[in-house]
Amino acid sequence: MSFVPETTVILQFAVATLILAITPGPDMTLFVSRTLSQGRAAGFASMAGSFAGIVVHTTLVVVGISALIVASPQAFLVLKVFGAGYLVFLAYQAIRYGSAFSPEKRAGSERSLFRNWVTGFGVNLLNPKVILFYMTFLPQFVSAHDPNAPGKLFFLGLMFIVVSIPVTAPMILAADGFAAMMKKNPRVTRIIDYLFAGVFSAFALKIITAQAK
Repeated sequence: MSFVPETTVILQFAVATLILAITPGPDMTLFVSRTLSQGRAAGFASMAGSFAGIVVHTTLVVVGISALIVASPQAFLVLKVFGAGYLVFLAYQAIRYGSAFSPEKRAGSERSLFRNWVTGFGVNLLNPKVILFYMTFLPQFVSAHDPNAPGKLFFLGLMFIVVSIPVTAPMILAADGFAAMMKKNPRVTRIIDYLFAGVFSAFALKIITAQAK
């Protein structure tokens, strides 16, 4: 199959992906926070949304739009502002609606699974650091002179999702188990609300200071 990279490339990409998957980021923070507050279904929904964002980012790299965004200071600035603003909004939610993030409020969370999917999609799609990452990461494994480069880039982009699942899924399941213990101590729950708010804010600062060059 012409769109499948060589075995050595696949192995190298898998190792790199595993290392990146265990690196903390706004996506993983969102998965864990939504799992703690609304249950594992919400965590997996936000994870699915983030993975959908990866598909979009891969597509943008293949068609060259990501390069245009990075090359345009105005477009890159707008993306940074929206991305950072979205994370600040999530931080505000964690503090302002702390009771909504309590494990005791998990009943009825199923109705918001789509919103959790959208949130995961938005956090990933509006992160300019992800665009920079995909522009510099994926092309390293595919030659620009390869006539099958677009297909191989798509293959690796989807492979990134497949390899990431065994890392992210256990973290969501672990967070779901930890949520049961949090029911016994509401004070700990509130501390975690502020912890997630601080983490989201920190990632927002990293995004707003990201440089295209």
